[in-house]
Amino acid sequence: MRNSTLLGATAVALLLGAALPAGGAHHEKVIELTQTPCQFLEAEKDHGFSTAKKADCEAINARTGADRLAKAKVLELAPGDYVFRVSNKNVPYALGFWLREKGYDWRNPLHKLNKVSVSGGGLTTGATKDYAVTLKPGEYVYSCPLNPTPDYRIVVK
Repeated sequence: MRNSTLLGATAVALLLGAALPAGGAHHEKVIELTQTPCQFLEAEKDHGFSTAKKADCEAINARTGADRLAKAKVLELAPGDYVFRVSNKNVPYALGFWLREKGYDWRNPLHKLNKVSVSGGGLTTGATKDYAVTLKPGEYVYSCPLNPTPDYRIVVK
């Protein structure tokens, strides 16, 4: 009976958006990421870019992306369960988020079966969304294809 009670409490907590009770089966770590035009603030300094559309970021990244990525912070994590909490701060159009194993190719059907890829969109100005993922040792990248950003690195060891 205790297990069904714990499961019921966990389901209610999840539905209400509350934190899970201590001792529950959930041990995810939350990584908060903030998108501004053409970049994630946690990976690099705020460049103060201003954009009205995706093409603006494509032009900015063509000029500055390689240099910025070379200086960007690499996120180093331990293996485990994570929630990437992504916020749209002052980008005037809907954004997304895409975290995947380094070398992931969405056109390769085997990668869809065997490699990590978590993505989603609909991040309007001021919105925040969570993306849950289990990371194993290896290299990953994250970016936003809708607010084109560099492919920032994550190393899990």
